Amino acid sequence: MPIISKFVQLKGLDYNFIRFALRRRQYSSAAPANAQLREILSDQLNGIRDAGTFKSERVITSSQSTQITVEGSNEKILNFCANNYLGLANNPDVVNYSHNVLDKYGAGLSSVRFICGTQDIHKKLEKKLAQFHGREDTILYASCFDANAGLFEAILSGEDAVFSDELNHASIIDGIRLCRAQKYRYKHRDMNDLKNLLEASKARMKLIVTDGVFSMDGNIAPLKEIVALAKEYNALTFIDECHATGFFGKTGRGTEEYYNITGSVDIINSTLGKALGGAAGGYTTGPKELITFLRQKSRPYLFSNSLPPAVVATGTKVIDMLLTSNELTEKVQTNTQRFRSAMTKAGFTISGENHPICPVMLGDARLASAFADEMLKRGIYVIGFSYPVVPKGKARIRVQISASHSTADIDHAIAAFIDVGKSLKVIH
Repeated sequence: MPIISKFVQLKGLDYNFIRFALRRRQYSSAAPANAQLREILSDQLNGIRDAGTFKSERVITSSQSTQITVEGSNEKILNFCANNYLGLANNPDVVNYSHNVLDKYGAGLSSVRFICGTQDIHKKLEKKLAQFHGREDTILYASCFDANAGLFEAILSGEDAVFSDELNHASIIDGIRLCRAQKYRYKHRDMNDLKNLLEASKARMKLIVTDGVFSMDGNIAPLKEIVALAKEYNALTFIDECHATGFFGKTGRGTEEYYNITGSVDIINSTLGKALGGAAGGYTTGPKELITFLRQKSRPYLFSNSLPPAVVATGTKVIDMLLTSNELTEKVQTNTQRFRSAMTKAGFTISGENHPICPVMLGDARLASAFADEMLKRGIYVIGFSYPVVPKGKARIRVQISASHSTADIDHAIAAFIDVGKSLKVIH
């Protein structure tokens, strides 16, 4: 083993990072700026490849559906890694409704909302989302990333404090970075740590921030305890419901409904780009004064084009479906229970709670990659996740269950997992 490798091991450092840092060289200032940029970025890309963290993109040549085709093959593949929880991304009724709205309202607004970018359909969707969540008002954004980027900076000052779960989504982390509030991270779902931080804070306004469901592990925020602490220390509560809205809880109202405390959270951010049609768009829903204030102060809202009419239509149609029926929500929950139960019985370790995100824990990064490749050979599309997306030693296949999966689809995936699991000696 090279001396540098032994040193890195002893110090507990990342060998690939150290190796990349050592090989960095001085770039000639005489070279054209464009050439310097290419050289610097090429070196960094090579470092990413050497570290095994380069993300390649498989190209889908069909609509997003239970069965898809990918570039280089005409074979139908069962998709088990989409956020298409309700299976509505290519639902004929949703597509037709969106097509009609596209014909009537056009491709886009070429404007932000406060100039000439607000159509009646935008207001209609905001009203329906507020109704769905049982809130007073809603504001639309281009994405939930924008909703998270636009909230904290607008409402928190240096006199305030924000308390964020350490495993919150990157968009929450970036949004909090933009604000001037005092920033605290509490250990993942650790209520004692959160309590101690709240107790020590003398801030004017305190805001507790958490994902409702954490996307890598499929585990759920201890929302009852968070709400109780918020009451005890006079704090506000915020949850990001991207992996809950529309399908989690008895009628798809999310983490609040799962814990039977609907209406307890002060601010909810969520997305139209997952269960609610899979197109794009995000939103904040909550008190009327908050939403009105965000329309005046939230930078991603003020300086981004309005959501295109076809995207607004997709969200509107899906919310209408959810307001009249729980059938799809119940189906995804039944499918989830079937998959989790059979996989656990087969000997696999499935992370998280009773959620459609079902991480099949494998540990080793190379094993996760090889496992995903073998699943693809058996007609199942899944992706291996490893460091830095998840912690070292926690590599997994993140399976995501949809209401559009049939019982035969679920059973086919389970059989493929068992076959590959035995061949790779993951189970016996």
